[in-house]
Amino acid sequence: MRRSGGYSLVEVLVAMFVLAVGVLGAAATQAVSMRMRHDSGLMSSAVRLAATLGERMRANPTAAEAYLFEFDAGAGAALAKPPAACFNGTSCTPGQLAAFDIHDMSQTLASSFPGGRIRVCRDLQSWDAGRQSLQWDCTSGAGAPVVVKIGWRERADAGSGDSAEAVRDDAPRVAMPVPEPGT
Repeated sequence: MRRSGGYSLVEVLVAMFVLAVGVLGAAATQAVSMRMRHDSGLMSSAVRLAATLGERMRANPTAAEAYLFEFDAGAGAALAKPPAACFNGTSCTPGQLAAFDIHDMSQTLASSFPGGRIRVCRDLQSWDAGRQSLQWDCTSGAGAPVVVKIGWRERADAGSGDSAEAVRDDAPRVAMPVPEPGT
């Protein structure tokens, strides 16, 4: 008996299985890459937002304490009525300018970050060594620097058992100290 020169059905099925595993692996890699790109974009935006707020605070040093606030868009916090616009030659008090800056930052956070949260406080230690992460709590004390902390919600993984709703990571993603004016 002589065998024909074609492929058997088993060989074709094995080849298709190997190809399917390769395609699934490539698709999974692509999904992870897209999620990492999205997280990286959010992190970059958070750093820019914190730096912008820090510069606004340094430009308005007489109202430094007015900038200490917390806003959590994920907790359903409503934005307050916007204060008077303090630009284009409009004269504002330092407190009005601080209120305008806080409203503007809160609005940007709410529109750009899923369930965004920001906290500006005096903090001696933003890092929690026990959990190896940043912390929302503030430990103010003599000489404590002002720190801008920003965090947001992440999408739950499909296989995690959670619904597709966003879930809060319990730690800030960015904690940026604000240098004192004149430094």
